[in-house]
Amino acid sequence: MTETGIISLELPPLPYYITTGHTTLQPGEQHPNRRNIGIFDLLWVTQGTLFLGEEDQQWEVTVGQTLLLLPEPYHYAVKPCDTETRFYWIHFDYSGRWEHSVESGGGLPYPIRHAWKNPYSLRLKQYASPFEFPLAERHLRTLLLSTDRRRSESFWHEQQLFMELLRLVEEGYHGEVASPALRLAERTEAYLRQHYQEELTYETLAEALHYHSNYIVRCMKETYGCTPMEYLHEYRLEQAKLLLIKTNWPVARIAEQCGFQYAPYFSSCFKQYAGVSPLRFRKQYIP
Repeated sequence: MTETGIISLELPPLPYYITTGHTTLQPGEQHPNRRNIGIFDLLWVTQGTLFLGEEDQQWEVTVGQTLLLLPEPYHYAVKPCDTETRFYWIHFDYSGRWEHSVESGGGLPYPIRHAWKNPYSLRLKQYASPFEFPLAERHLRTLLLSTDRRRSESFWHEQQLFMELLRLVEEGYHGEVASPALRLAERTEAYLRQHYQEELTYETLAEALHYHSNYIVRCMKETYGCTPMEYLHEYRLEQAKLLLIKTNWPVARIAEQCGFQYAPYFSSCFKQYAGVSPLRFRKQYIP
């Protein structure tokens, strides 16, 4: 059996739910072999064991485990089931950028939240054991029953349950796979966003997070592709964008509100970042 790392999906767009089914295989039967199906196939085993492969990877997926089969590779049965095996399957589509990383700490970098964007990198362990599998099974039963309802009744409820199931799988990733570096980078990000209006240094970060500043920098670079101060600088400028169009405050007050001690320095940084001065930026949106 082979561990296969992480599937990273860059959001937006969101994954799009298609349908759910339930299959029972008797001893001697097996999952069908397929290739290039063009959609993701998320399997949830509730009884028995599935013996499946994808290209050169092979798994034994047993009760309480999930397997995410990718859209293009060849999927095949390694061998028939040796006991009665039951599993749910979810088909979903995704038109955005995604990546399969063999290393558990790899994948797409986590993005910085911008004033007009709320990007996120969804990470799903391809072969997983979600902590709340009984809750997932209840959601799966509900999804299966909804296939007989009118489309106008079922659409939003199905999408909501599907996103909840993805959340359960991702929680498994963060609980089982997430490295100490990722956890510290997420703590650092949260601290920076909470205290961005204050004067922050690597010394204050080290004191607040109880780690050496060099280690904090390395973790942020691995996770977000930037240093903590680079993240802080961009986040402050994004908050400034919001204040420029949501308030009538003078530039000096906005600079101070966003953690810049000197208005001229803020204006210079803003123009370099946004391509226009703060006042010209405001005029683009306020007549």
